[in-house]
Amino acid sequence: SNLGLTLAGEIVAAASGQPYDDYIRANILDPLGMTSTFTDHEDRFRDNRLASGYTARGRDGKRQPVPDYRVRGISPAAGFISTVEDLGRFASWQFRVLAGDDALLARTTLREMHRVHWLEPDGNTTYGLGFSVWQSDGDTFAGHGGSCPGYRSHLLLRPQDKVATAFMANGQGVNSRRFAQTAYDIVAPALRKAAGKPDGGTPADGTADGSSGGAAADRETLMRFTGAYQRPLGGESAVLIREGDLHVLPLPTDDPLDALTRLRHIEDGTFRRVRDNGDLGEEFRFEALPDGRMLMWRNDNYSVRAAGM
Repeated sequence: SNLGLTLAGEIVAAASGQPYDDYIRANILDPLGMTSTFTDHEDRFRDNRLASGYTARGRDGKRQPVPDYRVRGISPAAGFISTVEDLGRFASWQFRVLAGDDALLARTTLREMHRVHWLEPDGNTTYGLGFSVWQSDGDTFAGHGGSCPGYRSHLLLRPQDKVATAFMANGQGVNSRRFAQTAYDIVAPALRKAAGKPDGGTPADGTADGSSGGAAADRETLMRFTGAYQRPLGGESAVLIREGDLHVLPLPTDDPLDALTRLRHIEDGTFRRVRDNGDLGEEFRFEALPDGRMLMWRNDNYSVRAAGM
C-alpha cells in the first residue's frame, strides 16, 4: 500500500540517519547507474525533462492537463520519476541479483520479494513484497505498476527468461500492465528463438510456421511492400515483416498479435493469407507505380500507400 511504502521510507531514514532521498541516491540509484531517476516530481525538470501529465479522456474524448504537484511526504510510495532506460537498468540488476552476481541485495531476499505472500479474497490477485505476481499463458510474472495524477507505468519481469518490459504513459485511463504484457508477448518468443530456447526454431518442413505453399522471400524483397496504407473511407494498416513473412496490422489496435494477418509470398506482388491451420487463403495483390514505388494492396477491398511512407 502507499501508506506501507511511505512508512518503510521513514524507517530507512531513521535507521540510516540520512534523509530518505539522499540514502536512495547514494545506495541504490547511483550504484545502478540510474542517473535519470529521482524520488520526487522536482520543479527543475518540468520545462525540459518531465512529461506533462494528463487526465483520462472525458466525455468529449479529450484529455485535460494535470496541474503541477509535488508528492512530498509520500515520495517513497508515489514520488519516483524515471525513464524506460533506467527501468531497464533496474530490471537487469534484479536478474544479476538472482544469478548471484550482485552484492547490493541478497538473492534470497529478492526471491522472497517475487514470491506470493498475500492473496486477494477474490483469489485472482496476488502480491509479493513490493511486487504483484500473476500468471499469463502459463508463465509467472512479477512486476509493479505506478499510478499518479497524470501518469501510468508498469515494469514487468520474467526472471526465468531474464526478460523485462517497461511501459510509461503521461495520461490516466491507460491499462499500463496490459501494454507491458503485450510488449512481452511480442518480443519474448523472438528472444527465446535467438537464444535457442523452447518456442523458437524452424518446423521440420522448413517454413517459418509449418504452413504449406508459397515461396521463401528474402527480407530485401519484402521490404519494398512495407509501410503505412490507408483505406479511402477511413482506416489505416501497417504492413511489416515478422518471422520471415509480411503481416498486415490494422491500426489502431489494443491486441496487435491477435490482429495480425500473415501473408505468404507467392510471386512478384502476389501474396496469400496464411490461415490459423497453416493453409493458404485468399489472395492479396500489391500494385506498384511505374517508378517501382508501392501504390496499393488489394484483396476484397483496397488500401493506398500513405504519402511519404
